[in-house]
Amino acid sequence: MANFSLSTGSDAPSVLADYDPNGVGSKSANLFGLPSNDENSRIIILPVPWEVTVSYGAGTAKGPAAILDASTQLDLYDPEGVKIWEVGVFMPPISDVWQQRNNRLRQQAADYIAALEESENPLEEAKRWTTVIDNINQASVELNAWLKAEALKYLSAGQFVGVIGGDHSSPLGLMQALAQHHPEYSILHIDAHADLRVAYEGFTFSHASIMDNALKIPQISRIVQVGIRDLCPAEAERIEQSNHRIIAFHDWELKSRQFTGQPWHQTCEEILAALSSKVYISFDIDGLDPSFCPHTGTPVPGGLRFEEAAYLLTQVARSDKQIIGFDLCEVAPGEDDWDGNVGARILYKLVSALAQSQHWIG
Repeated sequence: MANFSLSTGSDAPSVLADYDPNGVGSKSANLFGLPSNDENSRIIILPVPWEVTVSYGAGTAKGPAAILDASTQLDLYDPEGVKIWEVGVFMPPISDVWQQRNNRLRQQAADYIAALEESENPLEEAKRWTTVIDNINQASVELNAWLKAEALKYLSAGQFVGVIGGDHSSPLGLMQALAQHHPEYSILHIDAHADLRVAYEGFTFSHASIMDNALKIPQISRIVQVGIRDLCPAEAERIEQSNHRIIAFHDWELKSRQFTGQPWHQTCEEILAALSSKVYISFDIDGLDPSFCPHTGTPVPGGLRFEEAAYLLTQVARSDKQIIGFDLCEVAPGEDDWDGNVGARILYKLVSALAQSQHWIG
């Protein structure tokens, strides 16, 4: 395992300095066609093929593979000056063990959710599925522990870690790991949904409960939500009564500002002002307009354009904030590679933003 110093700027060592970024992206290489490994990369992207608790459309467990496949056809010029081949980015192999557990438990969860939705008395129906619910909750505990241990391995070596899901429950273990390295940080949460439901459908670690679970981590000082446009009354009330621990920039508010002439740059400045000095970015692809993610599990009309999301990430990177990690979740491939293509480009922006915020610019 590498032991990286956190040197920055032009004095930082070039990780893949001999790589030709103008060549053909190799399908046999790693993310973005780079000849990376966990020894020569500052940023490690952990794939989590997990979608057991999805409550509508499935397919996001295939997100890591789809993004990896699409990433090799991206061109690598970055207008912010980040040389990603010098930063070094590596994704370890997708776990067959977790892929198989996901496939088995997903079918059980789908049967249970279907029965729940068809029942006239969902509470009574849920009681008949206690064993399934308990098994899935226990598997989620084990997944979180596995991811936390994997993340800590790299964080302890001085590397940075991101996650590709999988559904939005996937990155909790990384958030927990970061809490052991940072006494305080905030989350920039880009999403169509607030994800503040408590044990949605009986699943303690539901994809709809990720921010509820994040709030249980005391080191997370604030969650700043952007693009939210589909939430239940209890979630709205929770945001209002959070004493500013949750700040939401709802999509309808963003659109109202836009329609009355407020520049997106000004809105981004307000979002940045709500964040603390250390920032974790949690990016659910359905925060974008559905035209950019047509096969995501719970698409909602509205949302950010790709350029708006990219600009927001760039503004975080240009500010005095430090990005300490990120996740990208809910990318679900369709028959073509559009969802994977967009997902790979958002991943590139996340990697670039982290690198820029750490001053890894030659």
